[in-house]
Amino acid sequence: MSETPILIWGAGAIGGILGAYFARAGHAVHMVDVVEEHVEAMRSSGLRIEGPVEAFTQILPASTPDELTGQYDRIFLCVKAHHTAAALEMLAPHLAPGGYVVSAQNGLNEKVIAARIGAENTVGCFVNYGADWLKPGRILFGNRAAVAVGELDGRMSDRVAEVHGLLQLVEPEAVATDNIWGYLWGKMGYGALLFCTALTPDSMSDAMARDEHRAAYRALGHEVMTLAAHEGVSPLGFNGFDPEAFRTNDTAAIDAAMQKMIVHNRKTAKTHSGIWRDLAVRKRKTEVDAQIGVMVELGREAGISVPTLARMVELIHDIEDGKREQSADLVNLLVAA
Repeated sequence: MSETPILIWGAGAIGGILGAYFARAGHAVHMVDVVEEHVEAMRSSGLRIEGPVEAFTQILPASTPDELTGQYDRIFLCVKAHHTAAALEMLAPHLAPGGYVVSAQNGLNEKVIAARIGAENTVGCFVNYGADWLKPGRILFGNRAAVAVGELDGRMSDRVAEVHGLLQLVEPEAVATDNIWGYLWGKMGYGALLFCTALTPDSMSDAMARDEHRAAYRALGHEVMTLAAHEGVSPLGFNGFDPEAFRTNDTAAIDAAMQKMIVHNRKTAKTHSGIWRDLAVRKRKTEVDAQIGVMVELGREAGISVPTLARMVELIHDIEDGKREQSADLVNLLVAA
């Protein structure tokens, strides 16, 4: 095992849970976060993980980016997708020669990371468990769900085996895969549906269950899976999401998949998406440009029409800018698109 601690850059919903579980299992961990009150809580009273999965408190070494010193062999990057580039500039001096960065994020951030530090120093990661940052020192672990890790080129390497072992501390059924892009693109499709739920005040499951809005979900999933096919990726399903159903636009298969996703999301203490939380609770910018916007641009470059995705970006921006309020009526605009 490496002699340097595992560096967790971004100690929010995803990173906080990873760091707490790694440390509880005996691994040396160091947490980095930009919220000073959160940093102080982690290193003094400890990080409280709560919710139905498990509840415990773990004291963690932590610092803000400007306090951090030294270099690290293993860095888990866990910031929001739109903060990836800025975080990379801060963490790059702390990456030891021969070390690697694991992208435990939503989106296709592995592309951004590889462009900055090299694909040889980048490991792909897919995380779908439900979690929320509640306040400094407190994170909700709402439910278990799919987790995967893999090399960008599909090799089954020693470092993938190492990261896989770490991830199994959090999710015992985590997998090491030779198709990490399949998981990431599957999450892009699923994520598009979650952005749609965030247009409304409803929970994820209640929003997905509205029959009158099914056409919008069907169109969003189909547009993303069409882009994935153009990219030469074979998306993988998880927790109810069925990539092939959305790719072929099979209405019956999509309805079956939606029902499975509704059931999955009714079992979690995290009732609303992180996107909804950014809009309704934290009143801040979402990851819409870094996740959905990049697909709109891919569609433009490929000559593939993605009107539903494009319209959803506009609607999320309107909510962010205070021009619209979250409402089920907004999904009607997607149905019209």
